[in-house]
Amino acid sequence: MHCVDCEVARVSRVDRDRYLVRSGDAEVQAEATGKLLFGIASAEDLPCVGDWVLVRYYNDGALAIIHEVFPRRTILRRKSAGKNIEFQSIASNVDVAFIMQSCDANFNLRRMERYLVIAREGRLEPVILLSKCDLVDAGKREEMLAGIRRAHIEAKVIPFSNTTGVGLDEVRRMLHKGKTYCLLGSSGVGKTTLLNHLIGAETFETASVRERDGRGRHITARRQLVVLDSGAIVIDTPGMRELGMMGAEAGIAESFPEISGIAEKCRFSDCTHTSESGCAVLAALERGELSEERYQSYLKLMKESAFHEMSYVERRRKDKQFGRMINKALKLVKKK
Repeated sequence: MHCVDCEVARVSRVDRDRYLVRSGDAEVQAEATGKLLFGIASAEDLPCVGDWVLVRYYNDGALAIIHEVFPRRTILRRKSAGKNIEFQSIASNVDVAFIMQSCDANFNLRRMERYLVIAREGRLEPVILLSKCDLVDAGKREEMLAGIRRAHIEAKVIPFSNTTGVGLDEVRRMLHKGKTYCLLGSSGVGKTTLLNHLIGAETFETASVRERDGRGRHITARRQLVVLDSGAIVIDTPGMRELGMMGAEAGIAESFPEISGIAEKCRFSDCTHTSESGCAVLAALERGELSEERYQSYLKLMKESAFHEMSYVERRRKDKQFGRMINKALKLVKKK
């Protein structure tokens, strides 16, 4: 679009319909134009953290109005929490997803698979960060690493501790100037504490974790982008209790490479790997060449993704029909 006196900025924080945008070292409050808000096709097209946007500044640079969101190079998104069948954008234009789990009750391979799927679906490089490695001995830590390897999770894994500092230098070496990184994980795994370490100051508030179940409280209430002294950019996100799949078949296939490879040998190209004759996946499962847990996780994610995608497409179809009906009614009113 043509926008006189507009400048390019980046969304650094989102709080409902209020935004912070960053240009250089300056951050200012921003709002989206009504034209932008009412012209989007769905909520996922609203500005999100990491978006590059076209803004016009007012009040001597104290306020910005967002006129346009530039196309996203990468996108982290999930199904909205609850019964709402809609995509929710988490962060955009991210290079690396730091998927964090802690070496306590939080460690869960099935949840890790879900985070890997949304990262790969959004074209991000996933890196696994295992926090609180000081809570377990070397044997238990190796057991966790072996479990990740057995699950065919093809991503770099870095165990570290916010308490002792072990592994923090390796995390820092992952950060490169101009690149954007996103911290993903459940509440209480130490995302914000890690961010404070990377900043070198207690910039953001943290909270202790409940001992009985290892769960943390939501201290990070919104997504926020931070530029480190090194020039690397880190986005912190709130802990997510739900990580629903929707329209993520490609990401699932990429996150389960051993199953995708076997599936190429199936008799039918549209094989569901559940009951078909000539299914190479079922044959591999029967021979013990494929993990039952991985197979069940794969099926669950594929079914969930397909079901929500079908519901989403159907809702969008009804929305379009309703929109056409309204437009037709308005035209009839104008004729009278």
